[in-house]
Amino acid sequence: MHQKLLDTHIARSQVLIAPEEIKAKLPLTEVAAQTVLRSRQQIANILDVLDSRKFIVVGPCSIHDLEAAKEYAQKLKGLSDRVGDRLLLIMRAYFEKPRTTVGWKGLINDPNMDDSFEIEKGLLLARQLLLEIAELGLPAATEALDPIVPQYISELISWSAIGARTIESQTHREMASGLSMPVGLKNGTNGSIEVAINAVQAAQKPHNFLGIDRQGKVSVFTTKGNRYAHVILRGGGGKANFEAANVRAVEELLQESNLPTKIAIDCSHGNSNKDHKRQGDVLKNIIGQIDRGNSSIVGMMLESNLLEGNQKIPANLEDLQYGVSVTDKCMSWEETEEVILSAHATLSQNS
Repeated sequence: MHQKLLDTHIARSQVLIAPEEIKAKLPLTEVAAQTVLRSRQQIANILDVLDSRKFIVVGPCSIHDLEAAKEYAQKLKGLSDRVGDRLLLIMRAYFEKPRTTVGWKGLINDPNMDDSFEIEKGLLLARQLLLEIAELGLPAATEALDPIVPQYISELISWSAIGARTIESQTHREMASGLSMPVGLKNGTNGSIEVAINAVQAAQKPHNFLGIDRQGKVSVFTTKGNRYAHVILRGGGGKANFEAANVRAVEELLQESNLPTKIAIDCSHGNSNKDHKRQGDVLKNIIGQIDRGNSSIVGMMLESNLLEGNQKIPANLEDLQYGVSVTDKCMSWEETEEVILSAHATLSQNS
């Protein structure tokens, strides 16, 4: 009789490989470890105003093609070396995609892009790419979505985001409090800043929650709180929130909540009205605020790929266009390079 009460909507289940087994297959190298340790400290120093640079999280909306991602990483490393005195470039390596209804959930969930959901394969592919990015000396960023996934890849991540769709989730706020890297928390999809500030307050506090350990055993984790949790402005509700007046309003709200006035700004999503061609203008506006003396803006985000625009996932995956996003539209590499070099030049003029 009890079987009628269990798993009534579950079609199947399987045991997933433990984190330590994935790490044994793809171990952390010394070079990769040094890249992540150095980058996390650099981001922390920016947030602590010990480093005058700003960070830019830049890269594909989502990773679906490892070869294209590696080519992008090589290009970004070259650009990073050119602008590193003023800007810390962090590659956006997003493997999980929250969906408003349904759709492709990202490389980790569905690496074959055919609803086969070979998650073990996806975890291995994601970890392999992160290792290669770190071995270039380039830091990586991702969105922390599934609370189990960090056990498999987190030591290769230098900065994480909690997205607008999950910002009010207690699970994600607790996870942010325990992550080992700085975490940005976005305002809500409706534009609400208060939910992001509440999330920062929660993430900076200790928590207890359930998760899995490195052996895959269900465990209770007690966190210390993440003092490097900070707000990300991404617009929403049909309005942008990157202008100077918006930033001042958020500074005041942070001060009222006794939180550090440290703000990152997403140049895409609501701030570009989902028009990838407007990201450069948004970035220029933000850099102008910094150039005029704003000290609360610590970082920016850009959605960028080898080629601009996006594409639908075709029935025949051989028809995929190389270097083009399968989720949000992205700016091209050429435009990315142009706007970042321009930002670097502006910040260098009055230094």
